[in-house]
Amino acid sequence: MRLKEKVCVVTGAAAGIGKAIAIKMTSEGAKVALCDVDETGLRETAAELRELGREVEFFKVDVRRRAEVESMIAAVVAAWGRVDCLVANAGIIQDCQFPSMTDEQWDRVIGVNLTGVFLCGQAAAKVMIAQKSGCILVTSSVVGLYGNFGQTNYAATKAGVIGMVKTWSKELGRHGIRAVAVCPGLIETAILSTIPEKVLEAMKEKVPLRRAGTVEEVANVFAFLASDEASYVSGVAIEVAGGLLI
Repeated sequence: MRLKEKVCVVTGAAAGIGKAIAIKMTSEGAKVALCDVDETGLRETAAELRELGREVEFFKVDVRRRAEVESMIAAVVAAWGRVDCLVANAGIIQDCQFPSMTDEQWDRVIGVNLTGVFLCGQAAAKVMIAQKSGCILVTSSVVGLYGNFGQTNYAATKAGVIGMVKTWSKELGRHGIRAVAVCPGLIETAILSTIPEKVLEAMKEKVPLRRAGTVEEVANVFAFLASDEASYVSGVAIEVAGGLLI
């Protein structure tokens, strides 16, 4: 198992890509701290994994709140002694065309998707510096690379976290810490269920593989990056998008 005995923290772990990452990492032997604002989803995910005999803890955390983030990281260290990998995955969307976007829509997305990544990354980095090893993995998006209609706020955050990852790789590399951004494209999550079928099919036609990706396919990339097999991968943004924008 590639992640045997590694301690991983996954934010946004109650559902979607975050849940898939937690499932994959525990299947590879990791101890995983599940974090989300959705306590019900956290309890359900934790119960599913414990039934499989996997070692998990869960924490209700608002990633915008420094005190909550730092308390969670401290609890993880108290329980398991270290943090080998942070997956800063928590994110939201509040779509609106640029001329009509409200301050609330801007601030909410910036708070979760950008400030949340900063706070989680900073808290984890302090532990990793002390132990002289670790990796910080961030869920970005192809939208952060290429933009998208109606997503000024979301695109800004997803481009912003790529910039942070590149900076962290330069600053933290001397401490044995890697930082990588993963950029999913069209992925089968709950968000896609809200899109009319005709529109969704048109979106799939733009993907060379002619389909949406699965959350498991994204999780597989995160598990590789968290493992020692990726020990020389840092400071990059990796697309998981089926060739969407080649």
